Amino acid sequence: MFENLSERLESAFKQIKGEGRITELNIAATVKEIRRALVDADVNYKIAKEFTDKVKDKAIGQKVLTAVSPGQLIVKIVKDELAALMGGQESEFNVKGNPAVILIAGLQGSGKTTFSAKLANFLKTKKGLSPMLVAADIYRPAAIEQLRVLGEQINVEVFSQPDNKNAVDIAANALKEARSRNKNVLIIDTAGRLAVDEAMMTEVADIKAAIHPQEILFVVDAMTGQDAVNTAKAFNDRLNFSGVVLTKLDGDTRGGAALSIQYTVGKPIKFVSSGEKMDTLDVFYPERMAQRILGMGDITTLVEKAQEQFDEEQARKLEKRIRKNQFDFEDFQQQLGQIKKMGNIKDLLGMIPGVGKSIKDLDISEDSFKGIEAIIHSMTPLERRNPDIIDVSRKKRISRGCGKDISEINAFMKQFEQMKDMMKMMNKMPMGRMMGRR
Repeated sequence: MFENLSERLESAFKQIKGEGRITELNIAATVKEIRRALVDADVNYKIAKEFTDKVKDKAIGQKVLTAVSPGQLIVKIVKDELAALMGGQESEFNVKGNPAVILIAGLQGSGKTTFSAKLANFLKTKKGLSPMLVAADIYRPAAIEQLRVLGEQINVEVFSQPDNKNAVDIAANALKEARSRNKNVLIIDTAGRLAVDEAMMTEVADIKAAIHPQEILFVVDAMTGQDAVNTAKAFNDRLNFSGVVLTKLDGDTRGGAALSIQYTVGKPIKFVSSGEKMDTLDVFYPERMAQRILGMGDITTLVEKAQEQFDEEQARKLEKRIRKNQFDFEDFQQQLGQIKKMGNIKDLLGMIPGVGKSIKDLDISEDSFKGIEAIIHSMTPLERRNPDIIDVSRKKRISRGCGKDISEINAFMKQFEQMKDMMKMMNKMPMGRMMGRR
């Protein structure tokens, strides 16, 4: 999402690299480039100017320590100001209530229905709650069916009344149903329009008045840039929503909405979403996003995603197998499965500091592991557990089974052995040395 902005900011920082100290003259050129980069990212000029004025004032007002270069100091200041611009701290999400009611609003095509299901999945799998979805879009029959299908995918109940043409009644009836079924979260997917109109605003405001939601989330398509910010303002003036959700962050967008929506409407971004898969929803952390924009990576999120997928007991067993040099293709296949559950591979690699820039032009498909999996699936259980028995004749059979050339089988086997050797070597190292201690 922020690739172009990241490159432009990096170019701006080069203006001051090699300088011994920060002066009015050398900071001016850097600040000018930062402002241009923000405007090109579809950030309103007034916001971009106010942002860079703050950066300039803070940079000139600080003494550069001996251990820190002027370039490093500017990056730090810009990171802090970017985080502040996007809200500063993670925003609390209120799911207290009997049940907690979450009202979803936004324009048609912004991704409301998909987000509603993603949020239900998030609250169910990560928070241990029992959500119910409500199809309150009475104008688009496909929306009811879409929500029903998504609800089946994540095993969450969907309340709908296709013959009822009163959205307020549907929401009120759903609230009664949720209470009777001991559901602790009710997520109401409302109708969208192609543009802001009075009928739409009145309906969603009436739903709000009838059910008193704990959270009102405004869903924004991040690809619409500054238009999304203007739409959010119109909705907030009428609804006074509690937070923003940015969808389609994996699209070709410049990032202006993410950077300036909180400043404009005074409401925090609570979630960000990308892709169609039900597990591609993340809590929004302004500081982590600022780090990613500046190419610093996001190790905290990467570790959290890993912790969600990796079982501690399983990890201990795997460590023992590695120490005994017993790591086999079944272990490898299991690890691949867990990595895939963490999300898009390119996004994950981009969270590692310094890696994002080097892979930006690489086409890393979600199907990257399919060839490897095909090879492993073509092995017998005995071969997967005992890689050493795979001789030439077995390789030929595996080759026919997966449709890969014998040279590809050999290359994969060689890489697997190299990986085993590396694991063996790492496990011989004392933990202190592995952690960088002397």
